[in-house]
Amino acid sequence: MSGALARDRQSDPMRVVVVDDEPGILKIWGRILSKHGCEQKLLPDGKDAIDVVESWDPDVVLLDMRLPGVSGLQILDEIKRRDLPTEVVMMTAFATVDSALEALKQGAFDYLTKPFNDMDDVIHTVLRAGRHKRLLCRLHELDGGGEPLEGYEGMIGASPEMHRVFETIELVAQSESSVLIRGESGTGKELVAQAIHKRSPRGASTFLAVNCSALTETLLESELFGHEKGAFTGAAAARRGLFEVADGGTLFLDEVGDIPVVTQPKLLRALQEGEIRRVGGNEVRKVKVRVLAATNKDLAGEVKESLFREDLYYRLNVINIDLPPLRKRIADIYLLATHFIRRCAERAGKQVDCIHPEAMQVFERYAWPGNIRELENVIERAVVLSQGREIGIGSLPANMRELAYEPLQKVEKINDLSYQEAKGRAVTRFDNRYLMGMLARTGGNISRAARLAGMDRSNFRRLMKRYGIEPSGFEIQSGE
Repeated sequence: MSGALARDRQSDPMRVVVVDDEPGILKIWGRILSKHGCEQKLLPDGKDAIDVVESWDPDVVLLDMRLPGVSGLQILDEIKRRDLPTEVVMMTAFATVDSALEALKQGAFDYLTKPFNDMDDVIHTVLRAGRHKRLLCRLHELDGGGEPLEGYEGMIGASPEMHRVFETIELVAQSESSVLIRGESGTGKELVAQAIHKRSPRGASTFLAVNCSALTETLLESELFGHEKGAFTGAAAARRGLFEVADGGTLFLDEVGDIPVVTQPKLLRALQEGEIRRVGGNEVRKVKVRVLAATNKDLAGEVKESLFREDLYYRLNVINIDLPPLRKRIADIYLLATHFIRRCAERAGKQVDCIHPEAMQVFERYAWPGNIRELENVIERAVVLSQGREIGIGSLPANMRELAYEPLQKVEKINDLSYQEAKGRAVTRFDNRYLMGMLARTGGNISRAARLAGMDRSNFRRLMKRYGIEPSGFEIQSGE
């Protein structure tokens, strides 16, 4: 991909190149693109189109199918051949199924037919293509040509907070020290443990994980250290524990803060001496296991309250890695969301590939108490409910949709904006709140919502498209 991808232009005006040999069409595009805040280059023929795309790095190229000298399909083919980072939307007054399929087959994002009957739908297509282009840029390259999206052991993050985590993993992976991974539920603690193991000299050996909060005291001891035949009711045969099975490899103790106090001395001995004894047995067995542990508790506080052994705490906490909650790494929400969109859409067999900017703003305001796990669940729900290629606010859970209703002054400093910018954002939020309120009243019935609003259904639908609002996901409010 072009080095131009390294620039982060997510908040910059959309750049659009229009190639059409009809002066009237170019004039119309110039006016409508200016109205929507887009930078533009208007070309009357295709001879300089490739040079402009290479030098200017547009988000979208609008190509007329029939141009003097060189056809739109030829230009499209050259853009794709050179792997130029832009989306192409084709235009033609000679619409045929064959030409549309050919354009899409060659990689066009979409296909517009002249004359344009609904300019709102047309500009919506262009802006959607631009957002899709920027989404793909973020997927392919991060931080000026750094790691690809899933380039670090399946973990996604370009924020400084996650870079520090990755750097710490690299440093601690080569040691044999115990590591305590701290973070809220859903932040990806097991992924960090797996990354440490894979990057370590033990990477080719066994990696085992156990959730210490999911087992009773007896079962946890048996799971960790094994048991002899007849050690307890149901122990019909001797069984090796995880320490024995992971000998030479790595054992990950998730939610280590939930280990019962009576089991903690046995774990301490395994860590200090490399010795374990099976439940119901007398034989001491030597093991060489690296232990990685994780917790969402304040273990230092648990020590003060005598709920966790101090000596075990310090033995586990030789090196600690603190995973930031999602609300503290807002820069990564976009990357994670687009990753989950791609994965969930493929799983659901749906063509959903982007998220509307207004929905993205909600994502960035939301606190995400369930962190990455909750984000994935929200995206999966939105993909299922979305009726187009974009995830809009209407596909989000009700508690998240409410964030779109917040007054402007609560979410940004309006004095930092020009009058037109502040007014435009306030109008946008009003439109969103009004449309979604009507849809909530009618349970997503667009015709009834339009009647209540005193609007033509097509105009109501056009506004919904503009803001990426889907009718699904709205429930009739009580009392309506």
